[in-house]
Amino acid sequence: MFVLIMLFVLASQIFWAVWLARWGKRAIPRALWRRLLGLGALAFWLLGYVYNAVYFERRTPIHLTPTEALLSAPFLWWVAGSFFGFLLAILLSPVRLAGRLAISSPERRAFLGRAVSMASAAPFVGAGYGLLYGRLNLETTAPRIHLPRLPPALRGFRIAQLSDIHIGPFMPEEEIRRYVKIANELKPDLIVLTGDYVIFDPGTAPAVVRALSGLRAPYGIYGCLGNHDGWARSDVILTALFPQIGVRILRQQAVPIAVPGGSFNLIGVDFQTCRPFGRSPVVGQFLEGVDRLMVPDQVNILLSHNPDTFDRAAELGIDLSLAGHTHGGQAALEFISPEIAPSRLVTPYVAGRFEKPGGQLYVNRGIGTIGVPIRIGAPPEISVFELV
Repeated sequence: MFVLIMLFVLASQIFWAVWLARWGKRAIPRALWRRLLGLGALAFWLLGYVYNAVYFERRTPIHLTPTEALLSAPFLWWVAGSFFGFLLAILLSPVRLAGRLAISSPERRAFLGRAVSMASAAPFVGAGYGLLYGRLNLETTAPRIHLPRLPPALRGFRIAQLSDIHIGPFMPEEEIRRYVKIANELKPDLIVLTGDYVIFDPGTAPAVVRALSGLRAPYGIYGCLGNHDGWARSDVILTALFPQIGVRILRQQAVPIAVPGGSFNLIGVDFQTCRPFGRSPVVGQFLEGVDRLMVPDQVNILLSHNPDTFDRAAELGIDLSLAGHTHGGQAALEFISPEIAPSRLVTPYVAGRFEKPGGQLYVNRGIGTIGVPIRIGAPPEISVFELV
């Protein structure tokens, strides 16, 4: 799959290079200027490619640097726009072909060709929107979660969830502090963090802990770890640093959350996968051993970064699972069709609330991004649940 995607990316770059060369011949009459602009564009592309190709080896800045703003962001915008623009051009190619065969007027054929080209370029506009606005357009959601076994004393109990923070140049420390302020203003009783605090650089772990240090909730702040935390080998660092700011990371652990007159059982697990996924360890069965952490005749709430654990959680009778991981698709065109979300290739649980016999699941879209710093149709989210 990865090789096919890379081949498609390469094909998209060739397609748009040819398209721009043809456009340049029409728009720029002087050959010298065309060559200079073409060489400049090629040099910028190569520089952006080299800079981003060493992404996994270089240190991740925790603030937006001039290099990230002027080199990384435009290059990633171009890659995203050209990828989806090429895909759209392929899908529209039958329309162009049918027009050439059915329309006799050269003017009308030319108009159709321009219209198809403009439509194919629309993803560049969408990628710009996702980069400059979509990834910052926070949505606070307030789902009411009905739990039949909830004690009367816990009715109205509010849990805020933040997920997939991914500290980096496009989710800098100061931006995380803004989300912390928003979460506190929602006045939750409890705050949960469902993993992926870093991207790939373990050196950013102290900064993300520092940025989250302002979180406040009367019944505490708890969290679990995500796949990127393990991939970056920052799990031990995060587990050690978070308690210093009053946050407890639950790693195959449970803790009672008690109020006068009632309590529920909060469980947290590390990221789990049943199929090869990056550097994550593969488990034979989801949530193995979690049954020993459950409390019978009490509401059990699970923090699990991967929403795919929900099927097993429902079998075990875990009342509510809170997950992240998908970013809601990050670039999800579900406003066109519910099936257009990249995350649906790997999980049916992309975003929002799900229910099946035995339990419920809520998948938070998270606040950060990974790969390309854009969000389309999947705005960042802070959830605050009211238990009823």
